[in-house]
Amino acid sequence: MRRLISVFLLFLLLAAGVTAWQWSAWRDFLQSPVNPDGPVALWIAPGTSFGGLVRQFEALGLARPDWRWRLYGRLHRPGLQVGEFLIDANQTLPALLARLESGRVREHRWTLVEGWTLRQMRADLADDPRLRHESRGMDTEALMAALDCAGCEAEGRFLPETYFFIRGSSDLDLLQRAHEAMDRALADAWARRDPELPIDSPEELLILASLIERETGDPSERAQVAGVFKRRLERGMRLQTDPTVIYGLGEGFDGRLRRVHLRTDHPWNTYTRHGLPVTPIAMPGRASLEAAARPADGTALYFVAKGDGTHQFSDTLDQHNAAVDRYIRGR
Repeated sequence: MRRLISVFLLFLLLAAGVTAWQWSAWRDFLQSPVNPDGPVALWIAPGTSFGGLVRQFEALGLARPDWRWRLYGRLHRPGLQVGEFLIDANQTLPALLARLESGRVREHRWTLVEGWTLRQMRADLADDPRLRHESRGMDTEALMAALDCAGCEAEGRFLPETYFFIRGSSDLDLLQRAHEAMDRALADAWARRDPELPIDSPEELLILASLIERETGDPSERAQVAGVFKRRLERGMRLQTDPTVIYGLGEGFDGRLRRVHLRTDHPWNTYTRHGLPVTPIAMPGRASLEAAARPADGTALYFVAKGDGTHQFSDTLDQHNAAVDRYIRGR
């Protein structure tokens, strides 16, 4: 009898030891970081089970086959949300799953750069692997129709800003938001325009803003450049701005503007034609829209690039020719 009791007590001690060991292992499992080496990006596809999530962890080197994973999945039965998640470093399993159940998916950013053309913008979007490319293969007319603006001019109609999106979003969604943002920004600039501005419509304001955007990257000069354009339009002078010529040359431009280009007529050449070109030549930002709407006062009718990102402004043709000699021919 004593021997039987001794065996029973030994069994109880062994069971208690095993239970204590398992409890300690379970506690360590719940408290240890799943990703101690740094943040981890996870993509949860529709229909992903907890077992599928564990297999992703195994592929990333964050987990090994273990009874504790199976037990946690049976006890917790997490409701995983679809999307891409960025998991911070040193996350415990409960904290990690709370993030995956929250629906707080990882946001990406895409920046439409001021001064980009439509061609540059579409090329940049087409190279972005985070997006679903629904606009690929669409010509300009089909693209604008897909954005509920059939027959609209596309160049210049998207506002340069940074837009946030989640992986797998459609590129058309980004373009729709950028298009609507430009509509709002243009309407606001038009409502606050100088009443003496010699243009007749928001579309002409957008064209003027695109010229300003391409002429200078110096924020302090935008209103001055706009003032020169305003005075030249009022006096019936040709705008004679190089970026319009370059835009009209398209992909044929090799980076060097020649005299023959200035004399070759096309709908955007402001050396051969009076007034504004037929369309915008780039995507103007908010600052250029504001400058176009409210040009700076002054007397300058000419400007020439100094070569350092700024311009020399002149009132007379003689002054301008002297500035050209100094900054262009002298260079």
